Formats: sequence, C-alpha cells, structure tokens
Amino acid sequence: MDVYKNLREGEKGAWVSIFTYLCLSALKLTVGFVGGSEALKADGLNNTTDIVASVAVLVGLRISQRPPDEDHHYGHLRAETVSSLLASFIMAVVGLQVVFNAIKSFFSGHHEAPSMMTAIVAIVCGIVMYIVYVYNIRLARRIKSSAVKAAAYDNRSDAFVSFGTAIGIFAAIFGFPIIDSITAVLVGLLIIKTAYDIFVEAVHTLTDGFDEHELAEIEGLIKDVGGVIEVKDMKGRMSGNMMFLDVTITVEPKMDVVQSHHITEVIEGVIREYNPFAVTLVHIEPANYATI
Repeated sequence: MDVYKNLREGEKGAWVSIFTYLCLSALKLTVGFVGGSEALKADGLNNTTDIVASVAVLVGLRISQRPPDEDHHYGHLRAETVSSLLASFIMAVVGLQVVFNAIKSFFSGHHEAPSMMTAIVAIVCGIVMYIVYVYNIRLARRIKSSAVKAAAYDNRSDAFVSFGTAIGIFAAIFGFPIIDSITAVLVGLLIIKTAYDIFVEAVHTLTDGFDEHELAEIEGLIKDVGGVIEVKDMKGRMSGNMMFLDVTITVEPKMDVVQSHHITEVIEGVIREYNPFAVTLVHIEPANYATI
C-alpha cells in the first residue's frame, strides 16, 4: 500500500528534526550556562523534549509500517499515536522542571544580565528551526502525513520560542535582567501547553474520536452519488493516517444486486478521492423497508 511508502518517506523528516534538535539543544545549553541566560537554558531543555518527541515519531513510523498480522487485522498504524502520547508525558515533566527552576531563579534575588552571545545563538537557532519547519511541512503535504505535519508545527513553534527567547535576552541585556527569568517561565509554560495539545489529540484518536465537521463533509459527498436516497448512519475513526468509515445508505427497493454494488464502488471511489488512505465499508438497505 502507498501508505507504507509514505511512512518510510516520513522517516526523513523525523531524522532531520532529531539531528537538528541534538545540535541546537547542545549549543543552547552550553551557551546558556556560560552566558548566564535562564531563558536560553530553558529553550535548550525545550529542544531536548523535542528530541524525545521526534524519536517517538520515528519509532511510531517504523512500527506503523508492519503489515497486518493475526493479532492486528487493521495493521499497526496506531503505534505512532501511542508514541506521541508517551512523548507528551515526558514533555510535560520537563516543562514543569523548567518552570520550577525559572521561578527559583526569579526569587533568588540575584539577577545578572546574560551575554550578547546568548541572544545571537537564540536568533540563529530560531532561523535554523524555521528552515526545518519549511522542509517538514512540504514533506508532510507531499506524502499526506499527519505525524510529520505535527512535527513540522512543533518545529515552527520552537522557532518562535527561540525568537521570543532572544527578545527576552535583549531586554535583560539592556537593563532588565529579571525579564530573562520571566521569559524562561513562559518557555516552560509553552512546553507544557504543547504537551497538553499532543496529549489531547492522541487520546482523541485512540478513543476513536472523529472530527464531526469532516464527517458531515464526507456525508455530503455520499449524498451526491447517484442512486443514494439517504445516508442513514455513518461512523468514522482514524488509525494512524488511515481513515476507516462505516456507512449505511438506502436505495430503491427494486434495485438489483449489481446496481447496488455499483453504487458502493462509486461511493468508495469518491471517498478515496477525498482521502487516498480511506477504507470504506458500505451497507445498503432498501428505502421504506418497513412498508414493503
């Protein structure tokens, strides 16, 4: 299936993120300690959590490529969602640690202005992360991968965090050193917020949640198929990038099996055009069945 080929393509984006985060986190933490910037150190710790998240995406993509077996008839596509859930817990713990250390520094009463080098490093790292975001978002759109798209949005938020860190450092350098600690707190809160968003999305998917607006849009496409009288019921769930739909429609009672089967094939084709990785099960019932 093409979905497995796309999962392999998605690994490239995960590897780019991992390598970039390794380099940038090491640079930020080193310069942050040497240059005396709590905000840059917090940003560096933020990138260490991103390493975990990117590794989780990579592991999930690898496991998701395993074909269906006797224990997993739908395949292993939800592995990347489980990995994201685990990564959200790790990110939340690190975010709390960043906030705790920043608050501790804030009330220590000892605030020194960080060096100019820390601000320069923050700006450069922000530019690098934005370049990685552009690469990953283009890859995600090409292979239609929600996991890589989520990683790309994480790259973009990290770029903005680095730019915000630079602003806080500049403020500290020009006479407001306490702002460096305040910026570190904000970075920590952003880590926690990102962890929460990943957690909510993962739980929503794992509990078979489905976007009701998207379901309504798909229902409209089915209603436009010739021969469909009514869409009586429709359910959807996601497994990785695969969409599984169960649809019940009504048709003319006198329609023969060949005609009704043709309608199901048309519906499946319409939904595949909407989402190439959709698997649709169509159940047909005669209209006004009770009166026949």
